[in-house]
Amino acid sequence: MAFLRVVFRLILAVLVLAGIALYWCYQGLHEQTTHDKASTYITIEQGSAVNRIITQLYNEGVLTSPASLKLYLRTLGKDIQLQAGDYQFPSPVSAMEVLALLQDGRKRTKPLTLPEGWTRFEIAARIASQFPGTPALAEADVLALLDQTSLIAAFDPAAHNLEGYLYPTTYEIETEAQPRAVVERLVQEFESVWQADWDARAKELGRSRREIVTIASLIENESKLEGERPVVASVIYNRLKGGIPLGLDATNVYIAKMLGRWDGTLHRSDLEVDHPYNTRKIQGLPPGPICSPSKEALHAALYPAETYYLYYVLNVDANDGSHNFYENSAGFARGKAKYQRWLATQRN
Repeated sequence: MAFLRVVFRLILAVLVLAGIALYWCYQGLHEQTTHDKASTYITIEQGSAVNRIITQLYNEGVLTSPASLKLYLRTLGKDIQLQAGDYQFPSPVSAMEVLALLQDGRKRTKPLTLPEGWTRFEIAARIASQFPGTPALAEADVLALLDQTSLIAAFDPAAHNLEGYLYPTTYEIETEAQPRAVVERLVQEFESVWQADWDARAKELGRSRREIVTIASLIENESKLEGERPVVASVIYNRLKGGIPLGLDATNVYIAKMLGRWDGTLHRSDLEVDHPYNTRKIQGLPPGPICSPSKEALHAALYPAETYYLYYVLNVDANDGSHNFYENSAGFARGKAKYQRWLATQRN
């Protein structure tokens, strides 16, 4: 009996010690560590051994219990592969969260912001300035990349360039990315935003994908207010249905940019130019999009409000970017006269 009591005590002691060890290991793996390197990139070199990586992160203050992580990797995590790369570890962070990040492999990135309504000309300039590549491409070279319609051929076989298909948002791009890879990313984002049921809706409207994106690009330029965009869309559709030229100055601005003569002011010569994009002179839609539309503008193009409006003019009383809408030319003439009086005061 005495022997059995000794054995029992030994087993109990082992179990207690094992429990303590498991608790210690669990705590070391899941406890959140606060550090001061959250905004700093830490480079894990190619070929670094596991112990070296863990020691490096311990020295950086990202890990506070390296022993528990080493034990985990030697037992339960034998198949885990840690990847080289440039990492930013959030603070606080646990050892298991660090481990999850190290399995991905990260490259250093920086943001690329493309505002809604930008044309391919502005986008090319920004890519050239932030991601020129190696060897560095000039703005004109990047702009030439935006003529590579093979990237959008499956979506729009009639595209002459990538205008309208470079989705406007903020991206995280690898710092050493080549311009072509950046352009591919923008087109991929556009295609991911386009929803599967939108094709059926475009068919209901009797419009192609290209026409919907073109209408959305017009809406994007005409109104930045999400709740107003379907109403702007209704004006566009009503004028198209009535065979009335759209008369949108945004298309004349786009012409000036295409011709390399945009100086920030819309001149009479820009309004009178004979050009397929001049919606003052043509009936119907311009040949293609005039900017990069947002998801909200695309939705408005697909789901316009039901109105009888044919005109709109900036609401100078509200001073919030909204518009007043009119069903006839008489109402529009009064609204336009008020806008022009207001505009004269702004110029003085």
